[in-house]
Amino acid sequence: MNLLSIEKRNLVLRSMVKLVGQERSSIILTNHEDLQAYDGSDLAMEERLKVDDKKVDEMILSLNQLASQEDPVGVERFHFVHDNGIKVINKTAAFGTILIIYESRPDVTIEAGGIAFKSGNKILLKGGKEALKSNLKIVDLWHQALEENGISKDWVEYLNYNRTETQAFLEKPTQKVDLIVPRGGEKLIEFVKAHATCPVIVSGRGNNFVYVHEKADTDLALKVILNAKTSKISACNAVDKVLIDSKLPNFEGFTAILIEELKEHNVEVIVDESLKTFEDTATLQNEAIWYEEFLDYKIVIGTIDSEEKAIEKINKYCGGHSAVIITRDDTAAQEFMDAVDTAAVYQNASTRFTDGGQFGLGGELAISTDKLHQRGPIGLQHLVTNKWYVYGDGQIR
Repeated sequence: MNLLSIEKRNLVLRSMVKLVGQERSSIILTNHEDLQAYDGSDLAMEERLKVDDKKVDEMILSLNQLASQEDPVGVERFHFVHDNGIKVINKTAAFGTILIIYESRPDVTIEAGGIAFKSGNKILLKGGKEALKSNLKIVDLWHQALEENGISKDWVEYLNYNRTETQAFLEKPTQKVDLIVPRGGEKLIEFVKAHATCPVIVSGRGNNFVYVHEKADTDLALKVILNAKTSKISACNAVDKVLIDSKLPNFEGFTAILIEELKEHNVEVIVDESLKTFEDTATLQNEAIWYEEFLDYKIVIGTIDSEEKAIEKINKYCGGHSAVIITRDDTAAQEFMDAVDTAAVYQNASTRFTDGGQFGLGGELAISTDKLHQRGPIGLQHLVTNKWYVYGDGQIR
């Protein structure tokens, strides 16, 4: 499909803003049908599934932000003039067709679809069965927005496939697919990686760590950990593991208060052997739990003897997403942030900020834990490839 002009792409996004606003009640009512049909077996999945007024407001905000951003296609990245006069220019270019496979979240049908469309790509959306009615409603609005502006509905397509049909499409696509982005749990990601025959950007697991350094502000540490764990347990940027330096002054007092605060927020606290004397906790039975992403009211707390050992443990067990050091020592913080191998590193702030909107990208397609082709939140400006333009006048080599 030929690239749509930026004017046409923005008109479609503005039409979507209007339609989502007009259909707010219908979107929420349709989503309520999906919620009623869901069996509630997965708390994080259920939380991601829900669409309320706040979620619709976020959809509209995302579309408005996208419509106001600069065109990410055709941006010059490199310019070179050869001795023989040939001009060589590298510019950003659309991928072509992007397949987004995701679980539960109807807002992805707006946000990720909008980012893919604004960056000049055709979108194939494959949502989960638990959100089918919500997704089909939103895709219908996409089609209305496209038709209102004289543009083919083929630019946004919903693949209503079951697991077997999805696997068959991944292995032998019935149309050209240039990039696949799976957005969901580890099982979904492994399924896509196992069967896809074209490039995949992995939106990987969280399993994020907070390291409370010996020079930490403990009041700040409490505030950050509680926010990172409890503000949204279904988010991949929630924290799952806390390492407390044994040299922290009032180590036992701080640990006791942290456990008490977490229990008040209904968080199950699991501790390593060094902390098993603390009340209302469970002692971890298997070291493999350090690898787990919980997406639940559950946290593991352990003791660590040094910053070097904290870095080593985080790099071994984390999901490559986000890690935090709580400290007043800026030198120690910089050493930690340089050495920890995650997409986002923090000093004295919650992991909950690892998000395209919070990082100033105006939304995100996903959060990549790969190092190619983009790491961390994938925003509008990242959902492009590049292309070389060479201008000559009969030169030969």
